[in-house]
Amino acid sequence: MKRVLVLCTGNSCRSQMAEGYLRFYAGGKLDIQSAGLNAQHLNPYTVRVMEEDNIDMSEHTAKSIADFHNQYFDYLITVCDEAAESTLQGVNYAEKIHFSIPDPAKASGSEEEIELVFLQVRETVKRYMLKFLGKTLAENVEVA
Repeated sequence: MKRVLVLCTGNSCRSQMAEGYLRFYAGGKLDIQSAGLNAQHLNPYTVRVMEEDNIDMSEHTAKSIADFHNQYFDYLITVCDEAAESTLQGVNYAEKIHFSIPDPAKASGSEEEIELVFLQVRETVKRYMLKFLGKTLAENVEVA
């Protein structure tokens, strides 16, 4: 089974959303993990906006890239520029794919304004993950 690691700075928003969508849409055809350069806590807005799209994040926890030391992944997906530019020690991968997605945790304003930013980022993440899955699963279909 192909392995995927989604990486961002804190594993609190974007990479968690990506992991949720990849798990949901891949239907068990990929082993999917997510991590942050410096793991933070799972952002409650992430849980809320994903729940609105029927993705349960209640069991997700923030993980550090160090948790995957000496592991191999077929795909490393970076969802922020900082992660894309980082030198990763001890994590091996065959292919790196980058999507530059703004950090919704930096949003400010009222609760409604912050949630709107999270919703916009959620839709961006969803679009990119479906694009990745379409390409990846199409490339790995075995012809009988």
